[in-house]
Amino acid sequence: MTSGQTEIWHNPRCTKSRNATAHLDAAGVDYTVRRYLDDPPTVAELRAVLTRLGAEPWDITRTGEPIAKELGLATWGRTAADRDRWLAALAEHPKLIQRPIVLTADGGAVVARDEESLRSLD
Repeated sequence: MTSGQTEIWHNPRCTKSRNATAHLDAAGVDYTVRRYLDDPPTVAELRAVLTRLGAEPWDITRTGEPIAKELGLATWGRTAADRDRWLAALAEHPKLIQRPIVLTADGGAVVARDEESLRSLD
């Protein structure tokens, strides 16, 4: 991974987020931290990140969160017609967003939740 404008959507209370920042530090990557729970992404930002990930909003949703159950996400459709509803929920409830998301300087992105994903950043 090249250094530069790499950004990590980070929750410092999350072990996986802390592991990802440690990996970036060890690799000598210059990055910025976005505490996405304090600075939630907009729907437009989420769209852009999903494009970079090659994913859909339901792919990066933490469906086990209590708010997911309150919203009834398990019953929501997963089609193009449902995409805006999912995006709105993620923007309104950033706790639903999988973490950490690393946006690489070269325009890529990865949900860095495991060793394989972290290795893809090298």
